[in-house]
Amino acid sequence: MSTKLTELADWVDSVASRTRPAEIHWCTGSAEENASLVNGMLDSGDLLELNQATHPECYLHRSDPDDVARVEHLTFVCTRDRDAAGPNNNWMAPDEAHALMDELFEGCMEGRTMYVIPYCMGPIESPFSRLGVEITDSAYVVANMRLMTRMGSEALARIEREGRFVRGLHSTGELDPDQRYIMHFPEELSIQSYGSGYGGNALLGKKCHALRIASYQARTEGWLAEHMMIVGIENPQGETRYVAAAFPSACGKTNLAMLIPPEPYRSAGWKVHTIGDDICWLHPGKDGRLYAINPEAGFFGVAPGTSNKTNPNALAMLDREAIFTNVAVTDDNQPWWEDLDDRVPALDWKGRPYDPENGPAAHPNSRFTVSIDRCPSYTGESENPAGVPIDAIIFGGRRAALAPLVMEAEDWAHGTFLGAAMASETTAAATGKVGVVRRDPMAMKPFCGYHFGDYWGHWLDVGSKLEHPPKIFQVNWFRRDGDGKFIWPGFGENLRVLEWIMKRCAGEVEARETPVGNLPERNGISTAGLSSEPDLDTLLSVDGREWLGELDEIEKHLEAFQPRVPDALLDWLRKLRDRLSK
Repeated sequence: MSTKLTELADWVDSVASRTRPAEIHWCTGSAEENASLVNGMLDSGDLLELNQATHPECYLHRSDPDDVARVEHLTFVCTRDRDAAGPNNNWMAPDEAHALMDELFEGCMEGRTMYVIPYCMGPIESPFSRLGVEITDSAYVVANMRLMTRMGSEALARIEREGRFVRGLHSTGELDPDQRYIMHFPEELSIQSYGSGYGGNALLGKKCHALRIASYQARTEGWLAEHMMIVGIENPQGETRYVAAAFPSACGKTNLAMLIPPEPYRSAGWKVHTIGDDICWLHPGKDGRLYAINPEAGFFGVAPGTSNKTNPNALAMLDREAIFTNVAVTDDNQPWWEDLDDRVPALDWKGRPYDPENGPAAHPNSRFTVSIDRCPSYTGESENPAGVPIDAIIFGGRRAALAPLVMEAEDWAHGTFLGAAMASETTAAATGKVGVVRRDPMAMKPFCGYHFGDYWGHWLDVGSKLEHPPKIFQVNWFRRDGDGKFIWPGFGENLRVLEWIMKRCAGEVEARETPVGNLPERNGISTAGLSSEPDLDTLLSVDGREWLGELDEIEKHLEAFQPRVPDALLDWLRKLRDRLSK
């Protein structure tokens, strides 16, 4: 297999000439090809077979101990104009970046196989999908891209029809942390990654293409590429409304995407349909609504913390046809991670006999890769070429005080302001100090491929063209009482908040106006069936003094992106301050 598209063939030839691989393999995405690659990695030790009786077709990969996460400080956006990248990105001039990468790629694949991976981000037949080709020397990357994208012959056929694709070049190199770079060239629609085999740095269809490059594409083409989950909420009457939601890390985005309705909702007929857990591409429709597709075909999820309590749907899909990275194993060779259950692992993520003195058994960023159709709450609407209509957009964060359980923005501009001001408090596990507020606009801080000021302006522009824009909400599951305990039960009970959001979208319930946004009435959130009554008065309270202090911090945050911050956001800053001052 090769290609009849001259532009693609010439590029592959030029990469091969520079990297000098022993052979070139064009990936078809077939089951036979995958089996051959897996067997090769088992022979080389790149994959280890897990217990095939309990976890058929599941394998473990142990990465280099110095190569276990994204490297934001070595991730660059390379635009001709430095200001175009914005203060939210590391910048390098394109000529300088190309010279650096050309030298690293010179001869780097000698003795290795060069894999050519044609892929489609989104349903193969969707006009909203975008195409890419990743060249890599890692069979592990091929196996993961097969789960994460629509990869292979069908994608290549569409690339040949359209002739336009994002070019991604990756090599693990020597896995030297001092020679590790992830370069994005949005004006060229290309990505180059060297020196890492970790997912976010090596699976170029994921954050690199689907967010950093796609956000730039989206701006030029009039749509939005967002770090959001997509979920459908079906009420007992059989009506399904779709929600897109953005949360920073450790705020329960994946759990919400796969939520299981609690009693009494489940017995009443409520259902949850998972479209995606991480990335959302939003396009204005001809009917004036906003439509979403999930560009991915799988999950690349964090394993630690995933359990029957937190996310039973996620756990249910991990017993077959999954790749685990940097998890521990039990004495009978099953995958294990912290908070999974009370078993004691036999080997840690480095393959050593487990010893608590060495730290966690599974790496805190250990991962699972699995196809989305393995999820019990998966819906075939994930493959709908038209996408699904979005009724609500939700921004969330972890705040011990200040932010109410749920708040509705007054209009699209107000909602954009809430997204731009998004903040979350760090946890002790992450920083050693609780309560440090970090701004993460739209949860896109590490992923927006251009200047945040221009990005917010694009949000406003897209909203202005929608006759029926989604309502925008802010949620906070993490408010605490005076003893430091969470007030809201969270997890599946979050459907109670989603019910109010759905009813607001349908115009079925009233809201209470406050200076900062619209909140539920005291009885607006159902507590029927809960073992104890949460303190809704606190959860739905607004402290004017705290909010004035918050606005001061938001103003400082926005100043970092001047002079490109849209006037509409500054107008909302002034409006909210005036209301609170009165």
